Amino acid sequence: MSKTASHPRGKVYSLAEVARHSSRTSTLVTYSGKVYDITAFLPDHPGGDDIILEYAGKDIGQVMGDETQHVHSRAAYEMMEEFKIGELGGGEKIVSEEWVPDENFHPDETDLLSDYSMNKFIDLSKPLLMQVWNAPWTKEYYLSQVHEPRHLKESARMFGSDLLEPFTRTKWWVVPAVWWPIAAFLGYLSMLQFTDSAITAKTLLSYPPHLSALPTPTAFALSSFIACFAFGVFVWTLLEYTLHRFLFHLDYYLPDAQWAITLHFLLHGVHHYLPMDRLRLVMPPLLFFVLETPFTKLAHLLFPKAIANGIISGAFFMYVMYDMGHYALHHTKLPAYLAEMKRYHLAHHYKNFELGFGVTSKIWDYVFGTMLVTTTK
Repeated sequence: MSKTASHPRGKVYSLAEVARHSSRTSTLVTYSGKVYDITAFLPDHPGGDDIILEYAGKDIGQVMGDETQHVHSRAAYEMMEEFKIGELGGGEKIVSEEWVPDENFHPDETDLLSDYSMNKFIDLSKPLLMQVWNAPWTKEYYLSQVHEPRHLKESARMFGSDLLEPFTRTKWWVVPAVWWPIAAFLGYLSMLQFTDSAITAKTLLSYPPHLSALPTPTAFALSSFIACFAFGVFVWTLLEYTLHRFLFHLDYYLPDAQWAITLHFLLHGVHHYLPMDRLRLVMPPLLFFVLETPFTKLAHLLFPKAIANGIISGAFFMYVMYDMGHYALHHTKLPAYLAEMKRYHLAHHYKNFELGFGVTSKIWDYVFGTMLVTTTK
């Protein structure tokens, strides 16, 4: 078995990740920007293992060159290559508990050359997706970097292909243009179904249309729909929180595999990495269709079709409000309540991404104890 089998070879490691491996059972050190796993070498070190353990999880450049500690031959330096497992990535910190939210926040553009040279993460001048798929990072290094925001004047390319690239960019108005008509259709269908349960979506979509044959919704149907619609709005606020917290920020429970890292990047990582990208602030219709399908099927499984369609109509309506609101929180000057939500959401990006999951409301952050304090003491 390889002496470095416990750690992936050729990966990029963070300094914090190396620092945690400081015991006899797992000893990592750094030297000249490289990372070494010297766990297996501890018993064989001529000077004993105590001096190595003193520097476990740290850089050994100074002690290697200190002849008063221990003289190292050229062969010793050459032997180190046997234990090299990767290189050390940059440690630049942008997200900080000291960051003070400001609704007029306008970040400086990232220096692409120095950022890539320092951090060995993503070259923003090149298509992103294949870089992530073929990346030499550990999962921990990916997570430490993807939550440190970068900023470009123009959207970074996801694909090299001009055919595929447009599908990764969505203007904010696309969301209401697609989903509000669907919400209205389901709302009308719900009212009709409260009046006549035999009516289906196929009835409304038949050609030629027979609108004159449809019943006029009764007062009961209207009030029942309004109640279902309101419940759908409520359901969406909970879905907004749970999806954001437990799917988009799955983060540390991700499998340490390239497919999982790439999926994380596509779902939400790219938004935290490039939070001011205007064309990646709202959800592409295809992605929302994939995410909403199991929930709409569940609604029809739990409720009669009139109730289910009313709930889905309210949830879809509120989803559109959420996505347009999310865009506004990043790029629009807003009235008092929304300005406070903007400061709150920006703090999620630049202060603490592990708190503050509410976008349209803080209510579920209060309920579940993930409230983000936006002022510094």
